[in-house]
Order: sequence, then structure tokens, then C-alpha cells
Amino acid sequence: MTINSSENTRFISISENIKIIKNEMSEAAIKSGRKPEDVKLMAVTKTVAPIFINWAIEECGIDLIGENKVQEFLSKKDELKLSGVEKHLIGHLQTNKVRKIINEVDMIQSVDSVRLAKAISDAASKDSSNIDILLEINIGDEESKTGFDKEVFNESLMEISELPFLNVKGLMTIPPICDDNLLLEKYFDSMNEYFNEIKNKKLFGDDFNILSMGMSGDYKEAILHGSNLVRVGSLIFGARIYK
Repeated sequence: MTINSSENTRFISISENIKIIKNEMSEAAIKSGRKPEDVKLMAVTKTVAPIFINWAIEECGIDLIGENKVQEFLSKKDELKLSGVEKHLIGHLQTNKVRKIINEVDMIQSVDSVRLAKAISDAASKDSSNIDILLEINIGDEESKTGFDKEVFNESLMEISELPFLNVKGLMTIPPICDDNLLLEKYFDSMNEYFNEIKNKKLFGDDFNILSMGMSGDYKEAILHGSNLVRVGSLIFGARIYK
């Protein structure tokens, strides 16, 4: 494969970015009283070409990727070097697309309603195989975002816990964009409290252990406030190019 100078420059940038991010993640994990290996880095691959995703995997040690859209992942998965790599869907999932993706990814992070949880459970039952999921909470009560309303979330938990073929592994959130760091920390702390409250109830067993929060602009703060999985895209691959 011939690599042009532009691609080579981007390869170097990706490598440097991942190194910096991993170092900052390690520092934040230690500050929060944990080991660096206790926090996982997801490379978010939305709009990223396979050549650059493969570089991150093969040359930079990325072993967890996240894609936002079902069709985008399906269109490029055959070009990806995915041996030993976990694949998560992190974007909004419509119920009519569940069967297209359920056997293609290792986890669906964006389960935002009982209706979607039931659709995933029904699809998984066809193969009698379990699927790992996270429950997404709309921590900022934003009308523009999906996710469980935190005020009624507890009412949904019992219903979801009774659905077969679902392994509920934890929670996910996207907090509101805000310049107020104290407010951001408040959102992260609220999520951490929800997470630990549910975990201590043992409603989903001992495997309920993932708190997915923090992205390119706030992953360090998220780790300091309990996150153990951060989803970083543009800070790794550069600004997204939409076609």
C-alpha cells in the first residue's frame, strides 16, 4: 500500500495524540485512587477512514473502538483489522436496526429506553445468545438528547432486569456542554452516585462494573469523578470531516 505524505502526517499525529491521552488518563486515574489500567480508552471512529483506524489499532495499541451509526460501521468493518478488538455501538439505536447490528458488536452502550431493551432482548433470543449493554442516562435532562430520564430511571430498572439475554454491564452518559467546570463535575458526580447505588443493589449481579462517561473535551474530569471508560474521537483522529 502506497502512503502519501498527508496520510503519513496524520499517522504521526494519531500516534502522538494517543500517547498524550494515555498519559493524562494514567495521571487522572492515579489522582482518583485507582490504577491506570482500571480505566479504558475507547477510540471513537465516527467518520474516520479504515486506514487511520487500523493504524490506531496496529501501531498504537487501541483495543476498543466505538461507532455511532449502524450503517457506517457495517460499511467499513470488512476493511478493519479487528482481531482482539472490542467493538461497541455508542450512538442512538433505532429498534428497526437492532437485528442488523446485534451480532456485529460486543456491546451496545446506548440503550436509552425499555422499548429498545426489549427489542434487543427479542433479537438476542433468536440466537439464544446474550448481549452486553449499558443503560444511557440523560443526566442533564436535555430535550435534544436521548437517554433515560433520571427521575423515572429507577422505575425502569426492575423491568429491564427481568428481560432475558441481556447482560447489563453499567451506565453511559453524555453530559451537557458547559463552560462551568463545577457544573460539569456535578453531572459526573451524579452519574457516579447512580452507578454505585445500582451496583450496590446487585440488581444486575457482579458484572455491573462499567461507567462510561467522558469524551475528548472532558475525559480527564470524568476519570477524576469515577469514569472507568472514556470515549475519545476527535482528540485522537483530528476534527471530523462530514461528507
